[in-house]
Amino acid sequence: MSWSEFTALLALATAVSFTPGPNTTLSTAIAANRGLRSAMHFVLAVPVGWAALLVLSALGVGALVLAVPVLRWGVLGLGVAYMLWLAARLAQSGALAQADQGRLDVTFWQGVLLQFVNIKAWMLALSIVAGWIGGQPDWTGRLLVVLPVMLGYAFASNFLYALVGSMLRQWLAQGRRLLWFNRAMALALVVTALWMAWNALGSAAGVRLPWHVGQAVFGVAGA
Repeated sequence: MSWSEFTALLALATAVSFTPGPNTTLSTAIAANRGLRSAMHFVLAVPVGWAALLVLSALGVGALVLAVPVLRWGVLGLGVAYMLWLAARLAQSGALAQADQGRLDVTFWQGVLLQFVNIKAWMLALSIVAGWIGGQPDWTGRLLVVLPVMLGYAFASNFLYALVGSMLRQWLAQGRRLLWFNRAMALALVVTALWMAWNALGSAAGVRLPWHVGQAVFGVAGA
């Protein structure tokens, strides 16, 4: 891989990892409600799930998911439904005690599976495969270069957001601050889910929200 290709990969990884998205929103919310240690299960789950998704895309599974309508719409439906369900639970948490009782208990494996029901994550993985891995005689070597970069960025972005959430924990515990914070995080998840659905429906109708607009607002992997 040339230096220019690697630099472009780093630029893409920075853009998609550190912009707000469903993953970073959940990392922040879990840490703010349950503490940094509890959030680490999800923070670690994101790069694990993303790595599996990227490898599957490099092997051709991602193209199959997007090419078969029933699989594509199934992934989209599950992703939207799960994010709306999480948003509903999050919006009802107004005290740290409520959150500690499991209202925002996202397990490691739930965090991993969340990556597989994010249709935009599949599209991003396919874009990376098409731009840096696919069709190259040394594609396995390129995959071994791309994979740790994306893993590192996915972990770093979610850990940073979780760290910020944990630092706000005591301040949010006063009065109704946590309730409004949780509702803001829930709204971010709802908007992300609706944008995913709208963009998919628009694509089916031949009208799509520009990728760079949605990416700038909602992110994907950091997503």
